[in-house]
Amino acid sequence: MIEDILHKIYVALIVVLFFGASIFVHEYGHYLMARLRRLVVQGFSIGFGPKIFSWRDKAGVEWALRWIPAGGFVKLPQMITSTAIEGDADLDAPPISPTSKILVALAGPAMNVLFAFAIATLVWIVGLPVVINPPVIGYVEPGSPEASLGIREGDRITRVDDRPIRSWQDVQRFTILSRTNQISVEITREATVRTYSLTATVNPAFGFKLLNLDPHDHPVVGSLSPSGAAETAGLRLGDQFISFAGVPVVGQSQLVDLIRARGGVESEVEISRDQKRLSLRITPRVDPETKVGRIGVGLSPSRVLAYQLQRPGPTPWEQISGVLEQMSDVISALAHSKETGITPKELSGPVGIFGKLAADANVDIRLALAFIVMVNINLALLNLLPIPVLDGGHIVMSLYEMIIRRPVNSRFQETLTAGFAILLLSFMLYVSFFDIVKRGPLFKALFKQESIVEPMPKTIP
Repeated sequence: MIEDILHKIYVALIVVLFFGASIFVHEYGHYLMARLRRLVVQGFSIGFGPKIFSWRDKAGVEWALRWIPAGGFVKLPQMITSTAIEGDADLDAPPISPTSKILVALAGPAMNVLFAFAIATLVWIVGLPVVINPPVIGYVEPGSPEASLGIREGDRITRVDDRPIRSWQDVQRFTILSRTNQISVEITREATVRTYSLTATVNPAFGFKLLNLDPHDHPVVGSLSPSGAAETAGLRLGDQFISFAGVPVVGQSQLVDLIRARGGVESEVEISRDQKRLSLRITPRVDPETKVGRIGVGLSPSRVLAYQLQRPGPTPWEQISGVLEQMSDVISALAHSKETGITPKELSGPVGIFGKLAADANVDIRLALAFIVMVNINLALLNLLPIPVLDGGHIVMSLYEMIIRRPVNSRFQETLTAGFAILLLSFMLYVSFFDIVKRGPLFKALFKQESIVEPMPKTIP
């Protein structure tokens, strides 16, 4: 119990430290460049909203930590300000050149990129756990379109939408991002390679489209109905199904079919419990309404997720280019939302970032470090969007000032920046709502997932 509490405290500290560091380096880039360009600096805040605590340094700069952990700001009255976020500023400060404004705006994203490369270098040195989840097909329902095409259990998926596949995560990601629900899938069986056009359907729980193919997996007992057939037979939470009625279990839907077909018939079930194989006898009870067999369990995928430590890890450039590729895929999917079904509500805000970071830290701190690389590259590029209140907005306004050789009307700047600040905060609340409602249960399930990280097997000459 105490160990579990300490572990949760550890995960929480990792989340606060890593995300806070990403925000800090971004804002410190602005702060450092502002000092170098001799700008007036009034404040440095991590977070928005009311202050948790604050103090002033000898230079009169107020350093503050605030309650809404969705970003931060450096209060520079000579730049475009947003009273909606930063509060009132001293507008009597002397004007500065557009060049200084551009340099200060660029410094924040630049620091995020440098920080990302530093963390990526660390990951390269210490190694990165890579999930062992081969794209091997499990149960294929008899009579399904996939079965009629000749797809079988044990086949391996090698390409989806003409993109190479290494894991089931790749299968799901490329299916979700595809611009059509008729997806080209390359499948290998021994030395034979065939390409099929398979139909993906929308999963009602998550709103994503998925292929009608299951991974080769041994489901576990996620919940037990009191006095149900499973509890009576001696099954326990966490038991992993190996076989049912002599048939090897390779997926949840297959196991459900086996149980339904054995209503009222005593069957042998082989399970794995605490790394030991046990054999139990169970008689599925016939549901009076549906007339099919039930044993009174809630099933979930295998709780033990295996990782293999890749050391050295991927190079810093491989990590950065991988993040850029993922960002490009998401932008493309959003731009073609009618075809992909991906909309802005599928994006993650601070809540989603915290959840993913916590889930990674719960497994291995190196996974959390790799995720922070992605967070910082995203922060850098998103802040360069030419939107008022973001760094890109400052740059566009400053370029305009350089071209017309006079400052943009200050009242117009403040109004436009404040309006976009409200829009930005509203958008964060919007995506955070879906983070909680749609992805909250997923993050909760990830915390219950048991994981092991194994060393990379040595090559024997």
